[in-house]
Amino acid sequence: MRDALDGTEGFISAQALHSALHASGSPIGLATVYRALGDLAASGDADCLQSPEGEAIYRACSTGHHHHLICRNCGLTVEIAADEVEAWAQRVAGEHGFTSAAHVVDVFGLCADCSRQAAEPASAESASA
Repeated sequence: MRDALDGTEGFISAQALHSALHASGSPIGLATVYRALGDLAASGDADCLQSPEGEAIYRACSTGHHHHLICRNCGLTVEIAADEVEAWAQRVAGEHGFTSAAHVVDVFGLCADCSRQAAEPASAESASA
């Protein structure tokens, strides 16, 4: 399953990965794909996050704790370090008596290319008005 995930661009849902595997001739079942992706995420071999629509999506993981910037339009994902977030999470957890705090931070927005494309029609409309 890790090989199949390595072969995908960006994040992919279990259903989309199952469809791709099935199209390539694999007899693997959807429940097996869900279970294998869950295992990969639990072991740290895959990133798992929720899309803006709430669907779990997966990607082969790089090593170490990290966060993501994710384009809502094209799905471009950039791994980022966020030392400020790490310090804040530990401080807030400690202030409330929590230990062994863990967190997930995913920031959704528009990448530079999608932002530029979104601005182009607005620029063309204002120029023709």
